Amino acid sequence: MNRWGLLMPDSQKTDLKTEEALRVLREIGSNPEMTQRELSSRLGLSLGKINFLVKALIDKGLIKAENFKNSKQKSAYLYFLTPRGLEEKTKATYHFLKRKMDEYEKLEAEIRQLKEEAGVSEITAEIRENAPL
Repeated sequence: MNRWGLLMPDSQKTDLKTEEALRVLREIGSNPEMTQRELSSRLGLSLGKINFLVKALIDKGLIKAENFKNSKQKSAYLYFLTPRGLEEKTKATYHFLKRKMDEYEKLEAEIRQLKEEAGVSEITAEIRENAPL
């Protein structure tokens, strides 16, 4: 359920194992004054997606938002990682890194196998240039 008591489809639940949620936590951790618009631009995600992720992370108690007056005397928010948010960010980073390292090792093994099949020990510039797209 979301904060309004409505059930959310599985596709809309925010799972910290998603790269997007982790990227938001990392950006907020490094720059709490960043606006949602700046997060959107920096992460290459729509403003609506950022708004959804930020609200979900607040609902989960991983970040909190506080009002402040920015230099243009407009109301803005500071986003802070909560202690639980910091812990969850660390766990998510570990799992993300593990998944990426597993992917890398599989890719490396596939490249070795392809090199053997092609009878080359090193990929040269000539092979790269002449390879079909």
